[in-house]
Amino acid sequence: MTASQGYFIEDLKVGMESSLSKTVGDADIVAFADLSGDRNPVHLDAEYAAGTMFKERIAHGMLSAAYISAVFGMQMPGPGAIYMSQTLGFKAPVKIGDTVVTTVKVSEVIPEKKRVKFECVCMVNEKPVVTGEAMLMVPSRGA
Repeated sequence: MTASQGYFIEDLKVGMESSLSKTVGDADIVAFADLSGDRNPVHLDAEYAAGTMFKERIAHGMLSAAYISAVFGMQMPGPGAIYMSQTLGFKAPVKIGDTVVTTVKVSEVIPEKKRVKFECVCMVNEKPVVTGEAMLMVPSRGA
């Protein structure tokens, strides 16, 4: 692995994993709403959110999912990898001040197709908030 390339397909083995930790702040939620266009009041309006099952504002589920993308793009496999697919299950809300620990783990390597399957989980206080599976195209050392 190099800082500019990340892992090559030849470097990845089943069981390898990488993690990222991020504390969600109000500014993150507002910025994500601005970028995505998702201005659902459960994310932005405390009075509205107080009347929901969550009782307070929550982060967008896709904000937590974006942390999965950050691990893939910056750590494992890293720069050069291409996202092909992602499944997501939203298990619990993420609230302002929560620290999301995102972990991706290699579950299958398909070298002839330059594909790697990953298990993905975002946790808050050791409880899953987002789970899923992703497939990435990973460059080979010879490419």
